[in-house]
Amino acid sequence: MSLPKTLAEDVARNLVMVARLIDEEPEEAYAYSRIALRLASRVAAVREAAGFAAYATQKYAEALAEFRASRRMTGSVELWPVMADCERGLGRPERAMAMAGEPEVQKLDKAGQVEMRLVAAGARRDMGQIDAAIVTLQGPELASSSVHSWTPRLRYAYADALLEAGREDEAREWFGKALEADKDGSTDASDRLAALDGVEFVDVLGDDDEQPAEAPTAETAEDAAEVDALEDDEDDEDDVDLDDEDGTSKA
Repeated sequence: MSLPKTLAEDVARNLVMVARLIDEEPEEAYAYSRIALRLASRVAAVREAAGFAAYATQKYAEALAEFRASRRMTGSVELWPVMADCERGLGRPERAMAMAGEPEVQKLDKAGQVEMRLVAAGARRDMGQIDAAIVTLQGPELASSSVHSWTPRLRYAYADALLEAGREDEAREWFGKALEADKDGSTDASDRLAALDGVEFVDVLGDDDEQPAEAPTAETAEDAAEVDALEDDEDDEDDVDLDDEDGTSKA
């Protein structure tokens, strides 16, 4: 669907703000997405952006509605994994599992299929099926030594599931492998490894390091009172001396 030039520019500006803010300021991104949606609700890209903004603010029902609208407009299956994850967010992991078995999954590219596997494993964990979640994450993508954009997250999810299952040594190994692949810091694998090794990080530059002033003890309070009294006496004597010099002192 084409838009008049001025309207298209307004929509584009709002979508740029959504993309810019969605990671750090998701609520602001959501507000911009609503503006774009009011301006061009029949544009698939706008519905998709609105869906991701709602997803980032945990408005899962709204996100799912927008993703479905975008899919109807484009016929693409690209959003299938995130739609399934919305079902998880709505407390319906069984629906997410059902979506993982649909033919749409076979139409996804490799990244999409890995994402679907991550969602399915999360759904298994939601249902308390930790061993099944571990098996779901196993496969050629996990075993491969090649590193792709999704590799750190896949290895991290596997390590996290192993840890939940009480397999700490294996979990440490896979957190290490996740860290090796995570060049962009997309996971907190280093922190998880440190926690397993009992290492605790302390923020030595934080505001909390400023020590509050000590409350005065009774002894220091008395000393201060004595000093104040002496200073008052000295001020009174100075006033008398000045009056005498001016000849204005009265008996």
